[in-house]
Amino acid sequence: MRKKIVAGNWKMNLDFQQGISLFSEIVNMAKDEVLGQQQVVVCSPFIHLHGIAQLAKGVSRVAIGAQNIYFEEKGAYTGEISAVQVKSAGAEYVILGHSERRAYFNESDDMLSKKVDAALKHGLIPVFCIGETREEREADRYFDVIGGQLEQGVFHLSNEAFSNVVLAYEPVWAIGTGLTASPEQAQEVHAFIRDKAAEQYNQDTADQLTILYGGSCNPQNAPELFAQPDIDGGLIGGASLKSRDFIDIAKVFNN
Repeated sequence: MRKKIVAGNWKMNLDFQQGISLFSEIVNMAKDEVLGQQQVVVCSPFIHLHGIAQLAKGVSRVAIGAQNIYFEEKGAYTGEISAVQVKSAGAEYVILGHSERRAYFNESDDMLSKKVDAALKHGLIPVFCIGETREEREADRYFDVIGGQLEQGVFHLSNEAFSNVVLAYEPVWAIGTGLTASPEQAQEVHAFIRDKAAEQYNQDTADQLTILYGGSCNPQNAPELFAQPDIDGGLIGGASLKSRDFIDIAKVFNN
């Protein structure tokens, strides 16, 4: 049975004390609420990683993630951070290929494939993001775009390495816009992604692959989205900054 994950992406929000306060609320709710077998992951700015990792100790269903890494292990790369560094701070996951990184920081598929390799080498689980822009969807090119991102970003991996990757489908037109892919639209793409994984590897590997939906997911639309057969959770943006909303989304899998 493939893993169900609800991951929060705080993006560039919250000062240190605000982040510690929010995470404390999330941990307390996770202890009090019955979360079942789903994994909650909080991907914070780098400044919070060590502090929230300490708070997460002993809470089996809450893990920590970073929002980015560089592909080199160390050296003269001022302002960057390595997989080794975020791992040492307590991170278990790392978001790679987020559309904001692709758009604002010109991260190429080649660079992202190196980041995936670096993450896996040092025991981090990559949450690898793929998705199309509004223009690409309206031009009916979204399958080609997503297929290319998979091919160039993660399909160079061995079957064993790929089994440690989580994929996140995030339609760029639905991130931070209030727009959400319909459950049918999201399921169509998730099924396509799983089919591509089966073609590249095998059906068993595809069946075990966790694929998250990211794009204005909230407590209201999560039940219908997560009910789709190929959607295994969410990569949550704005709603992850509200502890109650975030835990309510995670609890959808209890129903």
